Amino acid sequence: MTIEQIIDFATATPAAEHYLPATEKIISGNPQQSVRSVYASPCSQFQAGTWKGEPGVWKVHYTEHEYCEILAGRSVITDQNGNRKELAQGDRFVIPAGFNGTWEVLETCEKVYVIFEANS
Repeated sequence: MTIEQIIDFATATPAAEHYLPATEKIISGNPQQSVRSVYASPCSQFQAGTWKGEPGVWKVHYTEHEYCEILAGRSVITDQNGNRKELAQGDRFVIPAGFNGTWEVLETCEKVYVIFEANS
């Protein structure tokens, strides 16, 4: 392994993948999203990249553990009991596998994500 194999988020230029959550998950709005996968481990259990989402609300169910850092915008995560966490630029947090609830983008939101998906 050499220094050239280190992935620099500032210079990485992966193509963006654009998508919408599955229709049955969308609660309101038109939450267009895009992801730029900067790195995926050979086993695909570990991934990192950037995500951008437009205003809307959709259901989420995490099978992976995800570290997030909000770069811009505002969002609200709500758990299945109605507890809410507002997120804004500079917030850093982990969503553990097994979380169920909703993700709402209030203002176009951008984040860095790091995901670990355990083998089943």
